[in-house]
Amino acid sequence: MEQLKGTGVALVTPFKADESIDWNALEKLINYVIDGGVNYVVALGTTGETPTLSADEKLDLMKFTFEKVSKRVPVVVGIGDYNTRDVVKRLEKCPLDEAAAILSVAPYYSKPTQEGIFQHYKTIAAASPKPIILYNVPARTGRNMTAETTLRLAHEVENIIAMKEASGDMMQCMQIIRDKPKDFLVVSGDDALALAQVACGMDGLISVAANYFATDISAMIQAALMNDMPAARALNNKLLEGYELMFAENNPAGIKAFLSHAGIVENQFRLPVIPATDTLYGQIGDYLKRY
Repeated sequence: MEQLKGTGVALVTPFKADESIDWNALEKLINYVIDGGVNYVVALGTTGETPTLSADEKLDLMKFTFEKVSKRVPVVVGIGDYNTRDVVKRLEKCPLDEAAAILSVAPYYSKPTQEGIFQHYKTIAAASPKPIILYNVPARTGRNMTAETTLRLAHEVENIIAMKEASGDMMQCMQIIRDKPKDFLVVSGDDALALAQVACGMDGLISVAANYFATDISAMIQAALMNDMPAARALNNKLLEGYELMFAENNPAGIKAFLSHAGIVENQFRLPVIPATDTLYGQIGDYLKRY
């Protein structure tokens, strides 16, 4: 549990101009974020454009990440879907020996009831060889997982150990923090709200921005966890404009624009995601000169 406190980073998937995966850039990014101080990495999250990856590519990315991280930090693997049976099959077949945990997004598109969400997670937790981290992101799934459902899973399902909460609803977040089991982790899924949420009692952040701002995000979260709020606020204030620019149009278009300016990855995507507009790309470049 301790290894999943602090800052995790949801890795982007670098592409070349021909839309093939840029393995050299991914290795560079992995080294960059680990050197920057993140506590763990998350492979195959939404920021990695997983909806556009084939099953074979996902498997290759997982294995590559394990190899290049080389146990320097824990690796969390994203495995989620709106088809519960498909998630169970993937959990049974994927080589997960080196994974610390599974991050599994709430079932999307189908918009199940709260009982449906509960039964989905209960079923995949029973099949998973690794602990499950719940992931609530209603802006993408179309259905909020309520505090009541989260707490029911946290108390009743042993293999569910944590929650990535990205609803943006601070009251819901505080209810979960107040009523969760003592050994259940709650981490933020929203860079811009993470400082406030850690101040309320969350255990860290799974970050998009840490792909670029690995050092400052990691330092900010660590300072907040140590209750050094003046230091945490100073870092967060420095990052505020960056958050705004990063999510102005689309994730991961924003973070890839930042990484492109740094020469870490190419500014390449697979449809339907497209690059940031020229205007936003220029604004990001101007911000980074000041930063």
